[in-house]
Amino acid sequence: MALTPLAIHDLTEAVLGCVCVALDRTAAQVDGQPGCPSCRACVVPGAVAWDSCDDPCGAESTVGQLTVSVARIFPSTDADFPAEARVVQGVRGCAPPTVTGLELVVTLLRCAPTFTETGCPPTCDELSVAAQVLHVDMTTVFNALLCCLPGTEQRPRGRRFVMGVQRTVGPEGGCVGLEQRVTVALPGCGQCPDDEESP
Repeated sequence: MALTPLAIHDLTEAVLGCVCVALDRTAAQVDGQPGCPSCRACVVPGAVAWDSCDDPCGAESTVGQLTVSVARIFPSTDADFPAEARVVQGVRGCAPPTVTGLELVVTLLRCAPTFTETGCPPTCDELSVAAQVLHVDMTTVFNALLCCLPGTEQRPRGRRFVMGVQRTVGPEGGCVGLEQRVTVALPGCGQCPDDEESP
């Protein structure tokens, strides 16, 4: 079975919402921890642009930028997921893979301490506070995906996925944050278009 037209986009939106809720819950538990970015939380096409990690919306907003993007999709099988399947296509008409692998990238950026106007570097206290924010964000995003992804598939066993590497990104341009990759199994649920009959 083929993928439905919105299979990928619906999942990216679900992941964005799940991570955003988790960030807000953590912010309510940890003093000084920012929640989900108020203005810059979105699904983006292609590579993530570091548009903003500051406060573009005013004093009442939560700073940062949270994005979910697609790195790649690839054919796989039930038995070998998340390995890429190397199956020759076109032999028997429309024969989509039993599983499509989808690699998602969750990126969260916050403001990083920088040099002062007089050229002084950030203090150790400022760096320690920024490090704590980053470390809490790392744990929150990782836990959010572990706990939320199984429920995004309406099957008895839930959705299958493999957590990828999480790495820190930056500091660069006043931003620092994390990038979490996760590979998700998308079962085919749609119909292949009918082959056009030749006249």
